Amino acid sequence: MRLPADPEGLWATVGDHLLGRFEGAVGAERVAAMLREGRFVGAEGALSGAEAYRAGMHVWFHRDFAPEVPVPFEIGIVYRDERIVIADKPHFLATTPRGRHITETAVARLRRDLALPALQPAHRLDRLTAGLALFVVRPEDRGAYQNLFSGRRVRKEYEAVAAYDPAVALPVTVRSRIVKERGVIAAREEAGEPNAESRIELAERRGALGRYRLLPATGRTHQLRVHMHGLGLPILNDPVYPVVLPESGPDDFGAPLQLLAKVLEFTDPVDGRAHRFESGLRLAAWPRG
Repeated sequence: MRLPADPEGLWATVGDHLLGRFEGAVGAERVAAMLREGRFVGAEGALSGAEAYRAGMHVWFHRDFAPEVPVPFEIGIVYRDERIVIADKPHFLATTPRGRHITETAVARLRRDLALPALQPAHRLDRLTAGLALFVVRPEDRGAYQNLFSGRRVRKEYEAVAAYDPAVALPVTVRSRIVKERGVIAAREEAGEPNAESRIELAERRGALGRYRLLPATGRTHQLRVHMHGLGLPILNDPVYPVVLPESGPDDFGAPLQLLAKVLEFTDPVDGRAHRFESGLRLAAWPRG
């Protein structure tokens, strides 16, 4: 963080500012303990708190991580070479640190298990969605693979299980404008220029359920979930669409969202090789028949 201007002279020392800034969140005793432990660091090393306050000074600190419930599923490795890793991410595991999910993430596990400390994702797969995610081994290659996704040069195919409704005419291509506000869990559709496009096909039916093939042409947050809900076919076990359920406790690992990133297909931007990868996972609501 960068220390702000102090036109009223409220903080004589760095410690005064840190106390005023963090006392409400962690308490004065915890701030003092972090200073004693050298957890606050400036450009020249650990800070005692007695340093004169200087606006614009950079201060770093090490956070305490709240205990996280381990996600009891393994990450599969579909492909690995010197530049990329294609992982089969399980449901409930975040791709990258976000919110209350810091250590229980795909990137943290893969860095540890594969001994690849610089590994980074080229794109993000929602925490509740399972399936294929592409990670880049070397920082200098990351931009090339990120551009594949931002430039829509990756063919992505998803699989979902939802109710079967003979009144919904399929296949259909859905185009709409999706808006996701910061701090609001659910995205919404609104009038205006479309920014999201998905093709939705019925692949198979079993009684009251259908298995759907979803082909997104764009990558808006929650796009496939929003479009399925808009058709009146919300994905099985979705905690957001049609109704946002309260996050009152730990995840129910026995009821995962029935959405799987099944296929990734692209031309490698570095060596020009054509790649097609398919997830080895299956949706629990659609076991092999």
